[in-house]
Amino acid sequence: MPSLFNVYDKTRVGHAVARCLLPVMLLLSTQTVSAGYEQHSRFNEFANELLTEHQIPIEKTRSWLSLAEKQQSVLDAISRPAERTLEWDEYQDIFLNAKRIIGGKAFLNKYAETLAKVEQETGVPKEIITAIIGVETYYGRIQGNYRVLDSLATLAFDYPKRPLFWRELKSFFAMTELESMDVASVKGSYAGAMGYGQFIPSSYLAYAVDGDGDQRRDLWQNPVDAIASVANYFKRHGWRAGEPVTQPVNVEGEQYQSVVNGQRKPKLTAGDLVKLGVKPSQPIKDDNPATLMELKGKSGLEHWLGEYNFYVITRYNHSRMYAMAVYQLSQKFVQ
Repeated sequence: MPSLFNVYDKTRVGHAVARCLLPVMLLLSTQTVSAGYEQHSRFNEFANELLTEHQIPIEKTRSWLSLAEKQQSVLDAISRPAERTLEWDEYQDIFLNAKRIIGGKAFLNKYAETLAKVEQETGVPKEIITAIIGVETYYGRIQGNYRVLDSLATLAFDYPKRPLFWRELKSFFAMTELESMDVASVKGSYAGAMGYGQFIPSSYLAYAVDGDGDQRRDLWQNPVDAIASVANYFKRHGWRAGEPVTQPVNVEGEQYQSVVNGQRKPKLTAGDLVKLGVKPSQPIKDDNPATLMELKGKSGLEHWLGEYNFYVITRYNHSRMYAMAVYQLSQKFVQ
């Protein structure tokens, strides 16, 4: 998630201007200005959908939206094109570094009892759960500091590609109503992802669970609930307990190129891939669903066979490199 930095000119003039502006900036930062979304031309449409789908009164929706503030930084962040696309040789350095590995081992140790219980109940390995939380929020340390109300209202009403965020804002209001949360206090990322595992509101409603039996689903301050919820997400998306995730393979000929980096969901089997020139490094049943990936590694091109559980990880985030980072980080915990 992006970080915003203030850059000041280091000349005497720059420092003088900064000193003059600082009191004004501090004053403005303490003032909240409603974006007027409760008066937006599409307010009635939104409020009526929320009433129909979640039985939330229109006046309550009006009251909530009157608290929302438009955040230009949210629009800037979500619209900013990446300067360049990282390849796997660079991407892996972000997540497979010593600090994140050490942090993961500490998390595994600290919550060993909870992770063991959840793994037994869901079949999702404790290392995979921990790696997800490690990749998403550095084990809960970086959860985002935007008010979710502001982020999602800004994106729902002021972002051209709004349908997803329109739905998520409705889910957010349904979530806060169901869980008796203060709608203006919930924090998350600029895109409305929340807590240890960065669940968007619809995922919270569908997959968040009460891991410790206190009748609350707290994904922000309660790592037990977060662990159980991440595992539940994977279980509900078809995680196959005891099955592998991925393995390195060799390739020969040219036929394999027609299927490399294709659809995330496996459409072929391991046997099909073998016929196309793929040579697994580990035993695998011919009828197992599988995909073939090609990544630019530090020593050149790497080829990997992704089994069904690899696809399940991409249900959490559609990036193959994300899923590979989660898998390889999980393996670092047991080395």
